[in-house]
Amino acid sequence: MNDACPEAPAPRRLTVVQTLPALVSGGVEKGTLEIARALVDAGHRSIVISHGGPMVEQLVREGSEHIAMPVHRKSLKSLFQIRPFRRLLRELQPDIVHARSRIPAWIAWLALRKMDPATRPRFVTTVHGMYSVSPYSAIMTRGEVVIAISESVLAYIRDNYPRCPESRIRLIYRGADTAEFPYGLQPPADWLAHWQQDFPELAGKTVIGLPGRLSRVKGHETLLQAVKALLPDHPDVHGLIIGGAEEAKADYEIELRQRVAELGLSAHISFTGQRSDMRHVLTRCDLTLSVRTTPEAFGRSTLEPLRLGRPVIGWDEGGVGEMLRQLFPFGAVTPHDQAALVQRLREWLATRPVPAPSEAFSLQKMCGDTLVIYARLSDGRR
Repeated sequence: MNDACPEAPAPRRLTVVQTLPALVSGGVEKGTLEIARALVDAGHRSIVISHGGPMVEQLVREGSEHIAMPVHRKSLKSLFQIRPFRRLLRELQPDIVHARSRIPAWIAWLALRKMDPATRPRFVTTVHGMYSVSPYSAIMTRGEVVIAISESVLAYIRDNYPRCPESRIRLIYRGADTAEFPYGLQPPADWLAHWQQDFPELAGKTVIGLPGRLSRVKGHETLLQAVKALLPDHPDVHGLIIGGAEEAKADYEIELRQRVAELGLSAHISFTGQRSDMRHVLTRCDLTLSVRTTPEAFGRSTLEPLRLGRPVIGWDEGGVGEMLRQLFPFGAVTPHDQAALVQRLREWLATRPVPAPSEAFSLQKMCGDTLVIYARLSDGRR
């Protein structure tokens, strides 16, 4: 008689399609690649449908597949992609379709509606931002599971889309990889040599960084005004604008550089342009700001420096406020109060507090929780 317990069946290999407008840069795009990598590492098939972009190379290198489709246009012409998208789904036979932006979500949802409910893929959406409230934005609450990336986004869904059942909403914070952003990271010597050669003006300065794509909502004017206010008493302060402008925002970069000159700050503000070495750049900042003009749904550019042990001062609202209150309460400032921000910066310059190490908001938890949703939805269909 064999008393051995039967082996548990191996987890079924899933096929998961994620769709978003493009893979150029940004938090949504980075999160897509992180989930894609987690799927591959777990032995699943990972496919991303987008218009493409520079991040495709990394996506494919890490084991996922990319299918280029024009799912990025905010135009009625995008409706012509519904049938091709449906044909593609019938060919790929995925278990899950995960939409991360409104136009791809509409295309995917309308494609799925004409498929057999008994066999079609399960539909997941992630609400990555507090979009303008409208029937157009409501598509992001049509998922069988609707992922909210912060408590602020969860409240936004509850307040504005009461027809989205509470039972369908899941809170999954975005995360930062502790291996990629380890506390106390020091860049290698060769990187430091190149950095010092490229930015000699930063030597001996107290560097206040503002990371993120060049966009009006990021709060660059707030940084400029803060540096100008601090310089009389702290002449060593230097602002560092980290990130580049997308092609559509090229005019804003020109305008921003002109604004620096108008304020007489040309010797006190530097621009890095688009960087692929963000974790090392962040270590060259003594402090970073998170001062977006509208509430941030989450704010990776807040979490990543905190992970490295670098202080962040920002508006106490949205996802940024949630992170600061938990990881670095000193950095939370009354939203959009320039005087309060400058005062907090003066206090920081006097005492130089830093955040403590923390395991909160981990990438591992974000990926694990998401893959559990995929598995449960897929098992439910079977």
